[in-house]
Amino acid sequence: MKLLLATNNKGKRDEIQSLLGDLDIELVTPADIGLALDVAEDGATYAENATLKAVAFAEASGLVSMADDSGLEVDALGGQPGLHSARYSAKPGATDTDRRAYLLENLRDHPRPWPAHFHCTVALAKPGGKVRLAEGNCPGEIIPTERGNNGFGYDPIFLVPELGRTMAELTMDEKNRLSHRARAVTAARPLIMALLRGK
Repeated sequence: MKLLLATNNKGKRDEIQSLLGDLDIELVTPADIGLALDVAEDGATYAENATLKAVAFAEASGLVSMADDSGLEVDALGGQPGLHSARYSAKPGATDTDRRAYLLENLRDHPRPWPAHFHCTVALAKPGGKVRLAEGNCPGEIIPTERGNNGFGYDPIFLVPELGRTMAELTMDEKNRLSHRARAVTAARPLIMALLRGK
């Protein structure tokens, strides 16, 4: 039983593989099967974007496909960057480092603490079938100094208060208990098995 992870983002792929590694399924990526697909993420919600990706990859590959859309929502910025987290910078070709710097620049005039949360919606699609969704959230706060070398995206400036460490300072095991993606993927596990078994 094959499940296509609709991402070539190595950090995301490693995280998902560690969450689903104990299931009796084979996880494949678009690169593994020679599939190059660029899906426009122009939905109005996380669920719409995840669904667009999951359906496109399922139809193109003939495999049950899993896609996610996630974002960082910062209270002081009215929920920004939100849906646009991966594209949140005025700089062309911006890197994760650029996006973190841009976020901190926008927060500079707001008093701390800067409460925030990560949100993730996972979509599962079967070729020609209906889509199933699961969600997860992780509360925390943004800090002005980067800490840690694990993780990607906004992880180095996202503090998990109960641990006193940023997401980028956590081990994979710790992240897999707490992260928004871990919570969404964990919630999706029974849906994955049901779809792969034709239910």
